[in-house]
Amino acid sequence: MTRPPAGPPPHHTLDGPDGAPPLVLGPSLGTELSVWDPQLAALKREFRVVRWDLPGHGGSPSVATTTVPALARGVLALADGLGIGRFSYAGISLGGAVGAWLAAHHPERIASLVLICSSARFGAPEAWHERAALVRESGLGPVADTAAGRWFTPGFAASPEATALLGTLRRRIAPAGYAACCDALAGYDLRGDLARITAPTLVVAGRTDPVTPPPHARELVDGIPGAGLLELPGAAHLANVERPAAVQAALLGHLAAPPDAPEALRVPAPHPSEGTAP
Repeated sequence: MTRPPAGPPPHHTLDGPDGAPPLVLGPSLGTELSVWDPQLAALKREFRVVRWDLPGHGGSPSVATTTVPALARGVLALADGLGIGRFSYAGISLGGAVGAWLAAHHPERIASLVLICSSARFGAPEAWHERAALVRESGLGPVADTAAGRWFTPGFAASPEATALLGTLRRRIAPAGYAACCDALAGYDLRGDLARITAPTLVVAGRTDPVTPPPHARELVDGIPGAGLLELPGAAHLANVERPAAVQAALLGHLAAPPDAPEALRVPAPHPSEGTAP
């Protein structure tokens, strides 16, 4: 099977002072780069922040299909075009998978890594192929109808922040691009390459995340040498939206910490579970 090309660099925004250390932020499936708004004000004081959009999300054009490596090559093309060599990276869910793949396959480019509610494998490929087929046939309505239960805890699902993100999913995400990203998740399995990641890594999990529950985070921590783990109570899949201050503190602390600092956050790892599709 011919791998999809990287395509043009994704739509992006730049914030923060010229010359500050670069930080690239990757979004989750079904959201735009604005999903990082809760942390942006603090991060842009310390970093030159690059946020990017997935295909068919925000300002990025749709593609027929894609893979995590293709998305990662697009991020590298974006960094190259901006004159950025080595950078820190933080990503949510699929955006985290892109960062993990980059750290495993291009370790010279990744200075530090934060994976938020992400995974080395997002469940069975069949579920993602079914999701892609549903969206291509029926649009995003059926997916949007059930997104609140995956993304947020019940007490947060009616908040203005949650309502805005669910509205974005319904109105601003192209079904073709969303389905292509489902293809990427179906083909993604980094479990055999986690040991190749040498960047200082922090894994953040929402304790009540039904999509990538804590066992997924612990699998990442067990596989990535020296990785640290932070589990956040009262958070589901979009933990940076539901627990913005805690995620902001974790980002700033890890990105400013010495390489061995995350070790103190390690916890024992039970057998990983499959979780639920985002």
